Amino acid sequence: MLTIRMSRGGRRNDPSFALVLTDSRKSRDGGFIEKLGNYDPRAQKVLFNLKTDRIKSLVKSGATLSDTVRTLLSKEKITF
Repeated sequence: MLTIRMSRGGRRNDPSFALVLTDSRKSRDGGFIEKLGNYDPRAQKVLFNLKTDRIKSLVKSGATLSDTVRTLLSKEKITF
């Protein structure tokens, strides 16, 4: 099953995350299929480089969203 979730990157005490499409059985920072955007909790603009059209098409074709990604997208007023 395909899942859209976050993968952690960045330095210690300075996290940044990537929104990725991955198989749900892979580990958090394991291999991913496609990078769909970035999330930086310390920046002014929290979500950037977001591929909204691609995310919408993936959700319509059966991909699931993690709870955290669903919350972030709803705060950005992106609905499915």
